[in-house]
Amino acid sequence: MREHHAEATWEKGLKDGTGNIKTGNGTIESAYSYGTRFGNETNGTTPEELIGAALAGCYSMFLSALLGKENYTPDYIHTRAKVILGEKEGAPLVESISLTVEAKVAKITDEELQKLAQESKEKCPISKALKAIPEVNLQVSLIE
Repeated sequence: MREHHAEATWEKGLKDGTGNIKTGNGTIESAYSYGTRFGNETNGTTPEELIGAALAGCYSMFLSALLGKENYTPDYIHTRAKVILGEKEGAPLVESISLTVEAKVAKITDEELQKLAQESKEKCPISKALKAIPEVNLQVSLIE
């Protein structure tokens, strides 16, 4: 078992306040605010971006592991996550996440990559943690 840590600080009210998010080892640190999360402010991050980054990173690593079990070594796996924050019953809700994946893997068929990609979506630890999200889409492209 391995522990991982992160922390957040928020000061003042919801709309006039600001916060700071930091990973336990300090390699990622960012401001966040009502404006970055719900408005057009770009100076900072959002919890949803961090969820997307966590899922994209976990997914890519897990897919690499699955490919390795089948004796494939990817040149690269590039995963983009789009997280949609909507509203339900008057409260914010992560409505969906779309993963767009490009993978360059020698000698694999598209069919085999699609099968392993779907398995990664279902089994990576962050995917499992996010099961409450109503919709998670996956689009995978094999780069030749």
